[in-house]
Amino acid sequence: RAAIDQPFNWQAALADVTAADGSTNICREALDRHLPQHGARIALRFVSRNWPKQNDAVQDISYAQLAALSTRFANALHALGVQQGEVVFALAPRIPPLYTVVLGSLRAGCVFSPLFSAFGPEPIVARISKGAGKVLFTLASYYRKKVAPVREQLPSLQHVILIDDDGSLKDMLGNTPGAIDFHALMAGASDAPVLAATSADDNALMHFTSGTTGKPKGAQHVHAAVAYHKHSGRFALDLKPDDIFWCTADPGWVTGISYGIIAPLVNGCTLLIDEADFQAQRWYEILQS
Repeated sequence: RAAIDQPFNWQAALADVTAADGSTNICREALDRHLPQHGARIALRFVSRNWPKQNDAVQDISYAQLAALSTRFANALHALGVQQGEVVFALAPRIPPLYTVVLGSLRAGCVFSPLFSAFGPEPIVARISKGAGKVLFTLASYYRKKVAPVREQLPSLQHVILIDDDGSLKDMLGNTPGAIDFHALMAGASDAPVLAATSADDNALMHFTSGTTGKPKGAQHVHAAVAYHKHSGRFALDLKPDDIFWCTADPGWVTGISYGIIAPLVNGCTLLIDEADFQAQRWYEILQS
């Protein structure tokens, strides 16, 4: 109550997310800032679609572990020659590696752009071509069905980082331009500390409109937006450290990124992620558990 009664000051909010060197980076605010005192706190609690049938169907990832994973992915991007400001797209369901890719891209200073996993080839081409995407993270099955048929229309796309969800990746690696096994990439990546010294006005996210009234339009979100993520999460959603927060919005759209990843992590929460599609009984059981 006391915090709400105090006058709000945007200059103070922006100063709060600005490092001593003048940089502002969403990944630092979401992960690194918590490490000195709360690195062991659970950042992600992932419930696989096999829950509750399998005993290992729930996976906890701490803030320290997620920071380390994002560091490896950022270093992997740099090793591939991906530069600060270049665009990384993701076409994936709610799986743990997606969150590594989002935060690792921001850590590397790249621009992250989500794609709705239900998109077909045409919406994918429209967004990757307009955004000049250099990297795509996706499932092997998604790539074969949705991207391979239109790959020639994506001249900017150089690297395709794949999860082997159906056993087809081994055959794809020799036949798909720029194809890389995500797990092999991560295993070979450096764990040396890295964090791009992005400015408050550097682009961080590229969200596209739905395209229902015309061609999809890309909206740029800068790293300073993390101040709004933090305080809207705090005041509008009442997010507090140690809360367990479940955002059911799809991470292929803006809400699923802003309030399904960034706002809860910036506020030190545990983010609950359910891999499965909506089922009322399942959701009730997850909430009860």
